[in-house]
Amino acid sequence: MTQSEQTQIAEMTERVVEALRSVYDPEIPVNVYDLGLIYMIDVQNIQNEKPDVLIEMTLTTANCPMADMIPGMVYDAVTDRIPDLNEIKVKLVWEPAWDPSRMSEEARFELDML
Repeated sequence: MTQSEQTQIAEMTERVVEALRSVYDPEIPVNVYDLGLIYMIDVQNIQNEKPDVLIEMTLTTANCPMADMIPGMVYDAVTDRIPDLNEIKVKLVWEPAWDPSRMSEEARFELDML
């Protein structure tokens, strides 16, 4: 992979992160990225005019009442904020299980968990 492709991947990943920070779990006042629900952002086919993005994410619990909605909210946020993508896939995973140690310092502060 060339340096230019690495730079493009890093820039696109940052754009995806910005989009993800606009998605909030309706029950928790913290965005899904800082809550630690995003396990992977994989920018693929960067050499194409419109690259693909694969996002692996989890939820705080498998019994989350919003389990049907949050992955769609993630998809919509990335689609709406980054129109120059070809394909976006959001995969819900349960391994490893989420725990509070995955939260950013900002999220812990917001939830008074410092």
